[in-house]
Amino acid sequence: MERLFGTDGIRTTAGQFPLDYSSVFKLGKGLIALLKDQGLAPRVLIGRDSRESGGWLNDALFQGIKDASGEAVSLGVIPTPAVSHLTNKHTFSAGIVISASHNPFQDNGIKIFSPQGTKISKDWENNLEEAIRSPQNSNTREVSGATPDRELVKEYKDFLKSQFEDIRIQKPYKIVLDCANGASSFYAPEIFSDLGFKVFPINASPNGKNINLNCGSLYPEDLAKTVKDFGADIGVAYDGDADRALCVDEKGTILNGDHTLYVCAKYLKESGRLRSDTVVATTMSNIGLETALQKMDIELIRTQVGDKYVRDRMVDLNANLGGEQSGHTLFLDECPSGDGILTSLKMCEVMVTKNTPLSRLVSGYKESPQILLNVEVAKKEDFSHFPEILNTMGRIKDILGNEGRLDLRFSGTEPLARIMIEGKDENQIQAEAENMATVISKYLG
Repeated sequence: MERLFGTDGIRTTAGQFPLDYSSVFKLGKGLIALLKDQGLAPRVLIGRDSRESGGWLNDALFQGIKDASGEAVSLGVIPTPAVSHLTNKHTFSAGIVISASHNPFQDNGIKIFSPQGTKISKDWENNLEEAIRSPQNSNTREVSGATPDRELVKEYKDFLKSQFEDIRIQKPYKIVLDCANGASSFYAPEIFSDLGFKVFPINASPNGKNINLNCGSLYPEDLAKTVKDFGADIGVAYDGDADRALCVDEKGTILNGDHTLYVCAKYLKESGRLRSDTVVATTMSNIGLETALQKMDIELIRTQVGDKYVRDRMVDLNANLGGEQSGHTLFLDECPSGDGILTSLKMCEVMVTKNTPLSRLVSGYKESPQILLNVEVAKKEDFSHFPEILNTMGRIKDILGNEGRLDLRFSGTEPLARIMIEGKDENQIQAEAENMATVISKYLG
């Protein structure tokens, strides 16, 4: 039986199993039963992003929680990391976010956090999957009528602003914020404006259907143009639930999460705050990042793709900085999960404190050519079951030798196989990526 939980919770088209009203009702009820079984108070914190299906999914959760004699506290529309942060700080027994992150508005999802503000364990996921598949249904639909807890919302904003309390801004820095018509629309512009930045928000008018629509971290091209047009010092693109952020420098160059890790690792190392002299990233991070960090006596440790795997390895190594090329960046000294607004504040801290343009801050990092291809698949069967896929992988690795890498994996949230190839010759790796895609499509497409 196919698992309902992927690498980032449950995610599918809103209204379809397991994101139909009845299934979400059973999830809420099952979570309260699980908390009671674990000896935890049946008290849950809930937030969501700006997509139109979030309202009735929120109602379904509240009804299930109420039916199981639990208590739910609402945060309304708010970035995912706010739920993680506040769940941990105020000892809620669980936090729930209704969001499909960077997906289009027709999709939605449910992410669940533990009392520590981290992703829940496989055991908890298995328990909740059983609850969702159980025959019990809700015969009625109720509107939750929940009012967001404004004190908790303000506390999250104050937490972010506090990151700049000891930093003096010596000139009116211009920042362009692409809010992806998502949760950051109601937070990032206000926070940066209150801190003294001259803010130019774009894609910050959510209507329920325009979240991530040709904007945000998946489509940073318009942001790059706007940064140049406005003569801004930096641009930031968030995704729909604002747990990731990508930056654009003052020249309009689009940067990725590896650039963020490089800038922040160097800054923390120089100030004696990089624990374990280690940065944790994934198999997708560019080999150029590894080389650049080595020159500063910083070790790069890789994990499989997924911010929860990055976090687990960071805890094992006592590291405080890690992340993904896609823009999830974790600062574990401040927050138990990746926070896009926090990440952008950290990048601005380096830029302001060192009084150095962002383009110069990233100049010590040189990327190797890297090709990323997605292949639609009908099934996610182990690649090792197909000799031709294995033979093609082996041949490509032999060609790349020590000067490149091949990474092949399935998406945890979409029906896709993801191919990543790095090497010195961009034309060569493009051709090999297309060969790999053809073979995968032949057996799994």
